[in-house]
Amino acid sequence: MPGTFKALRGGIVVALVLATAACTAQFRNHGYIPPEDELSLIVPGLDTRDTVADIVGTPSTAGVLNQSGYYYVRSRVRTFAYRKPEVIERQVLAISFDAAGVVTNIERFGLEDGQVVPLARRITKNNTADVSFVRKLLGNIGRFNAGDLLGGR
Repeated sequence: MPGTFKALRGGIVVALVLATAACTAQFRNHGYIPPEDELSLIVPGLDTRDTVADIVGTPSTAGVLNQSGYYYVRSRVRTFAYRKPEVIERQVLAISFDAAGVVTNIERFGLEDGQVVPLARRITKNNTADVSFVRKLLGNIGRFNAGDLLGGR
């Protein structure tokens, strides 16, 4: 009997540890922002688009209008148990260039400077996906003409 009690107690301890571990927050990091020591090497009015790329690398996002700038984005997302993931930190580093490709400004933005903008999905909604087979079948009751079934005109 004492061995059974030990096994039961050990199983309960393992179950409690697993339950506690399942409820801890998980964090994911996305993106890249160059470290401050590398950014300090960039001199506005002197460095160009090419020298910025050599110093800190090219970003995954750049200005689409007239190659206006480089945008480095980093996000930290917390997922906790069954709740939806929440962005807890977002930083955007914007390096602006003039028409000649010379650095004009280096700015940092965070979540407090703007809003989280959800990306729109470009998928056409299929109206039949929400309708079950039974609903389609029952929806057709009364939509036919009895004369057509009996060979009428």
